[in-house]
Amino acid sequence: MGLLCQTVVRHLGASMTAVIYNFDRSSEGGPIDETERLVSALGRYTSAELLELLYVGEEPGFFELIRGLFSLSDESRLILQNFLAAVPVQGVAASIDRQGRCVLTPEPSSHLRNPA
Repeated sequence: MGLLCQTVVRHLGASMTAVIYNFDRSSEGGPIDETERLVSALGRYTSAELLELLYVGEEPGFFELIRGLFSLSDESRLILQNFLAAVPVQGVAASIDRQGRCVLTPEPSSHLRNPA
């Protein structure tokens, strides 16, 4: 059903794995094959993960954002992932500088901005 590709990013000490599916299924059966494929994929996730995916998938621009993330090189995606994992969930500001670069900056924690 799919190819498994593994890339090791040596200088960052991380290993990434990707599953590449054959989307040309013109020679295969039909709805049953698609149903089996979906059920098989769903079995790899918890109910909480699937519900979260359903929830965030409703956000405007979600699929475009995900496609953009996966168009990054493995190294760039790992750097972004590590940056986002190191800051609080709601604590990142994004801007475009004069050179057209996207700049991500950790925001000060909300309790420092709003002393109550």
